[in-house]
Amino acid sequence: MKTILTSSLGGQIKANGRRIPTALSEDNGLLQLLRSVWKPESKVLIISGSPEYYEKNDDVRNCLKESFRLSGLSHSEFLMCDGRNKDIAGHIPETDAVILAGGHVPTQNAFMKEIGLKEKLADYKGLILAWSAGSMNSAKTVYAGPELPGEAIDPSYRRWISGLGLTETNIFPHFESLREEMLDGMRLIEDITFADSMGHEITALNNGSYIVSENGVETLYGEAYSIKDGVMKQICRNGGSIILGGQERK
Repeated sequence: MKTILTSSLGGQIKANGRRIPTALSEDNGLLQLLRSVWKPESKVLIISGSPEYYEKNDDVRNCLKESFRLSGLSHSEFLMCDGRNKDIAGHIPETDAVILAGGHVPTQNAFMKEIGLKEKLADYKGLILAWSAGSMNSAKTVYAGPELPGEAIDPSYRRWISGLGLTETNIFPHFESLREEMLDGMRLIEDITFADSMGHEITALNNGSYIVSENGVETLYGEAYSIKDGVMKQICRNGGSIILGGQERK
């Protein structure tokens, strides 16, 4: 099983509130990698990050389906698993690729537990591809950082939850666009994420960066930062890669 965990897959632009399909991201060799591992006429199943938002899910599925075609990644089936058809997750062994979509991390995490996704992926032989919340929920212990108003000041909000166990890495996606964000009157990075990193390491990825996990080795591609014990440092640059726990290479 090969797992590719991205901040963003690309594959769309938004205009007047509509998703318009484009080719997937080529940043740091992502599309080239996907073409090298993709099985022609793949059977694809998307796991929703917003299981009750059916219209959104249909829009995401239709956009991705065309985006993959535009990227030269052929498929025979392209299905979405959400609150309407939970039982379809039982067909995961028959698929060639499982895509873990973006969304609200705790909401998707609860849906993954409801359909028994961790157990269904335990012996999976195909490709797992994720973005945003899907990448975050792939961790053994997930950093579900606050993102909606009220979550940062809610004492009952759980910032660390169990995940799929596909990676040991806690991913913080879309870092370049969130560095200046405020939430509940606090700076998202300096006041919230830094505090949450005490005793933990969080790996912040820019869009265009991603992690490949295979045979117990995790390799990070593109610009990324380590946030640990309230200290942030850059660990990789665009065009470079690093074996997590090792040294950067070009």
